[in-house]
Amino acid sequence: MTFKHAMFILISTLLMSGVPVLASADSTVVVAKADLKWKDMGNGITAAPVSGDMDKGASRFFLKYPVGLVTPNHHHDADHYVTLVSGAITLTVEGKAYKLEPGAYFALTNKAPHAAKVEGQEDAVFFIQADGPWNVVMEQ
Repeated sequence: MTFKHAMFILISTLLMSGVPVLASADSTVVVAKADLKWKDMGNGITAAPVSGDMDKGASRFFLKYPVGLVTPNHHHDADHYVTLVSGAITLTVEGKAYKLEPGAYFALTNKAPHAAKVEGQEDAVFFIQADGPWNVVMEQ
């Protein structure tokens, strides 16, 4: 097993257990779950940034969708990489529906249109790495 692979498994395990950890080449950031600062994004969606600035550039953050939320088809200008930490969703990309549970990973790049529906009785929490400012652009 390579070091990179071992680190991926370690960080994924910590995230799935509710202990957010982030390390970068410039600094190490550790944020306990109790220290996350959630902000309202509208429609019951909340975000908890852990590094970077969601509005200005690359960032890493948690995003929480409430039970029952169905997003309209939309895209984001920034490529982003997502791990589902808790809850269950149906993610629809290019007309194909994917049923995802905790631990699932997906990458949405090149402004890929997508929609999501929170399934079950638990909020969906995602950990997202965005390569640029975070925005939501509705599809026509």
